[in-house]
Amino acid sequence: MDPVHLHFDIDGSDFTAAGEASSEVKRVLRRLGFDGEIIRRCAICMYEGEINMVIHASGGRAEVYIDSSSIVMELVDMGPGIPDIDLAMQEGYSTASQDIRELGFGAGMGLPNMKKYSDEMKIESEVGKGTAIYMRINA
Repeated sequence: MDPVHLHFDIDGSDFTAAGEASSEVKRVLRRLGFDGEIIRRCAICMYEGEINMVIHASGGRAEVYIDSSSIVMELVDMGPGIPDIDLAMQEGYSTASQDIRELGFGAGMGLPNMKKYSDEMKIESEVGKGTAIYMRINA
């Protein structure tokens, strides 16, 4: 299998578009013949990342690298950054506004789910500069 690279610009002002990148990744992985469980895990990680970029960072970009052994997702934003990554990784912790919560988002499960469903995850964040999340799912 030839390596595949997908690029997505995540619009931070459009909740209705959030999820388009994860849907496209699912389609590509299905077309490439990946196992359904791998596809599901990738879709969860991508969707949670997209939603976080919309809620907290006014958007960003996602790069997805696919080869026969793994799927690597890099999500980068220029948002406010995460002041306390350990705290942000706790299930249920959220800095989402009440308006976002009323829309059904911001339950504080995004980062924990991304960690749970990826085989490897690394977060680099600087307050005032943005956040980069790297996830790998082994195929």
